[in-house]
Amino acid sequence: MKTSIKILAKSQAELTIELSQDDLKPYVQQAAAALSYGTKIAGFRPGKAPYELVEREVGAMKIYQQAAETAVEKTFPEAVVEHGLVTVGPPQVSIEKLAPGNPMSYKAVVSLLPKVKLADYRKNKAAKRDVQVTPKEVDETLAGLRKMYGKEKLVDRPARHGDKVELDMDTSVDNVPIDGGSSKNHPVVIGEGHFIPGFEESIIDLAAGQTKEFQLKFPKEYHRKDLAGKPVEFKVKVNTVYEIELPELNDDFAKMVGQFEKMDDVRRQIEQSLHRDKTNKEQQRWELEFATQLINKSTFEEMPEILMESELHKMLHELEHEVTGEGMKFEDYLQSIKKCRDDLQKEFRPQAEKRIKTALLLREIATKEHITVSDDELDKAIAEHQKQYEKNTEISAQLKKPEYRDYLRNIMRSQKVFKWLEDNQIK
Repeated sequence: MKTSIKILAKSQAELTIELSQDDLKPYVQQAAAALSYGTKIAGFRPGKAPYELVEREVGAMKIYQQAAETAVEKTFPEAVVEHGLVTVGPPQVSIEKLAPGNPMSYKAVVSLLPKVKLADYRKNKAAKRDVQVTPKEVDETLAGLRKMYGKEKLVDRPARHGDKVELDMDTSVDNVPIDGGSSKNHPVVIGEGHFIPGFEESIIDLAAGQTKEFQLKFPKEYHRKDLAGKPVEFKVKVNTVYEIELPELNDDFAKMVGQFEKMDDVRRQIEQSLHRDKTNKEQQRWELEFATQLINKSTFEEMPEILMESELHKMLHELEHEVTGEGMKFEDYLQSIKKCRDDLQKEFRPQAEKRIKTALLLREIATKEHITVSDDELDKAIAEHQKQYEKNTEISAQLKKPEYRDYLRNIMRSQKVFKWLEDNQIK
């Protein structure tokens, strides 16, 4: 087998692969045997007829065409290894020469992983910030936990701050009803601030059976562009008012919410959880700052479009997963923001490029510093994930796929690289 390579623009390469008659012979024999299984040839069992009879039945060109497919599948990866290429996506193959009794040649155009000229990553100056949890943050979290254990009591009085109100609501702009702007028995806890500013204050002092009409201006940054910054008319009718009785924050409450003996134990657990969350967020912020600095100082070969398309598809899938996880249909979400999938992909391109460049940087650093993830480390991590999702058969099945192993290995390697960078950064 002879191979040659030509580097093209946009991180692509064209491989020319030539197979002699001797190179091609085993693939021709294999193709003839495969075709004979589906061809009735008198006097022979399926797959046992000699080549000459198979050729007479199906034609020599059909045999060679099938042989060419198998030859490409086998020889293309060998040529990639021979030339030390790191490819992205499948190749575009064109057969140049193929005729019975003659050598075969084909060209394969393939996208390459862009090369990176790394800046001195040891001298990057990104620094982590100290993480602290204030007593106020603990109090706010404790207040939310307390609300979870509150009891609702139906009351016959006007609504006040802290009450839960169930109401019917109709909304309109310039007397035109808003699509999706009507609801029945909609629950609102006055004071939680889940509605636009001014709404909850407008229903204070309303008792069950009372109605009210008022107008509020939606925030300019509201997610529905057709409503952002516009005055909206509301018509509400209060159906019920509930007083929420909150439990006392004492040792009995501590025992109610978990295996705690005293309220001090609850506060300590909350503080530890908040500190852990803040530490994770600070790690993410630091990683982003470090990567951004290094991207700006490094140089990259041109990005192949197939790599960009793959990352855009991944980002769109992540958003869809997030939206559906909140109980909303993705198509409804797109309609609410007046955009289609193509619109989002266009918006995502700068971020997608940054994500790809970050991955390329981490991969290059891992190679230079010999940072790897062993099979034992990977197996242990997958076993932990399987234990976590053992009751979810769909996720458990995904965890066993080779694609997930590759994905998790990349994630774990990136974590190792950032840990190495943090430990070896010149202070």
